[in-house]
Amino acid sequence: MTPAAPDPRVPAPLDPLVERLLDATGAEENRDLLSELVASVISLAEDRPDRLDLKIAASSLAEMRRAFRVFAPYRDVPKLTIFGSARTRPDDPLYDQARRLAAAMAARGWMIITGAGPGIMAAGSEGAGPENTFGINILLPFEQGANPFVADDKLVEMKYFFTRKLMLSKESDGFAVLPGGFGTLDEAFELFTLIQTGKAEPSPVVLVDVPGGTYWERWLDFVRSELGARHLIDEHDLCLFRITDDVDAAAAELAGFYRNYQSRRFVGDRLVLRLRAEPTDDELADLNRRFADIVTSGRIERTGPLAPEVSGRDHVDLPRVVFRFDRRRHARLRELIDALNDLPSAPAEPSPVASRDAATGGRPMEADLRAREDEEGEREVP
Repeated sequence: MTPAAPDPRVPAPLDPLVERLLDATGAEENRDLLSELVASVISLAEDRPDRLDLKIAASSLAEMRRAFRVFAPYRDVPKLTIFGSARTRPDDPLYDQARRLAAAMAARGWMIITGAGPGIMAAGSEGAGPENTFGINILLPFEQGANPFVADDKLVEMKYFFTRKLMLSKESDGFAVLPGGFGTLDEAFELFTLIQTGKAEPSPVVLVDVPGGTYWERWLDFVRSELGARHLIDEHDLCLFRITDDVDAAAAELAGFYRNYQSRRFVGDRLVLRLRAEPTDDELADLNRRFADIVTSGRIERTGPLAPEVSGRDHVDLPRVVFRFDRRRHARLRELIDALNDLPSAPAEPSPVASRDAATGGRPMEADLRAREDEEGEREVP
């Protein structure tokens, strides 16, 4: 095997050792990242961390590896994560609402991810069926194990909430949140924060109640009267989610997000939005008029695949638009995606959600890394 060039992210004294370790495993792809991982582990020994720090590092890496292996065969299948209370009883109307939503999305070809516990999590797993559901269970001393609707080959058990939350977000193309307690609200607010700051890919989020329910309406009153009135959030941030008490409307919102929009990618200082249908001249002019506030310079333009997309074979067959995006305005980006989906030229039916990244199998949560890598690469339109 031809020796690889030294990785600048790996300390020079460790580079030959790391290369020999990777050669021994037969690793050929992504050796730069694997080298960085191995070097980080070796460097821990130099840092002399205490045993608790090492336990956290070892357990979290092992948990992520198990989760990656479980999800890898299904990377190209769209997935919906369902959040909600573990305390919801099977005879509660909310349980049936979650079960019916999961069944509706499974019928559309989506798979369901839940926290694998009881309550709303069990309802989502039951609605999708064992063949279409993943469970990411948290090990707690006061709760039973995974619900019976999750098959063993699609179950991951985790010690840490942060690794569990990472996988519940990273692997999903959409999210549904039903009423719950502190944990559910924590998951919902973190999800909004990740999308609002661009740390996660734009994704549809539906907040689902039952007909006549007040949970999300009262929550929204608080968000508007306290967060909005104090200018702690932007007025456009409320577009990051939809509230509904109708299962069909929730399913249409989730699937409809991909009616025209397919994925995004930063290339240098430009944002590329991949679409299923190319906008007309008149539609493009209207988009530039309505969304000029999020374009830092120039205009929203049609384009072919940019050079890094070509070299990575990243959905080169799709039409796309490109512009220099104000990265503080991700809520407005969501509104632009909605506008692209509503164009007369957009396909009539939602798109099957395919892999977000043809080259690396990228999913939500990877946008930040992709942006940094692309900024170092070619920027010219071929």
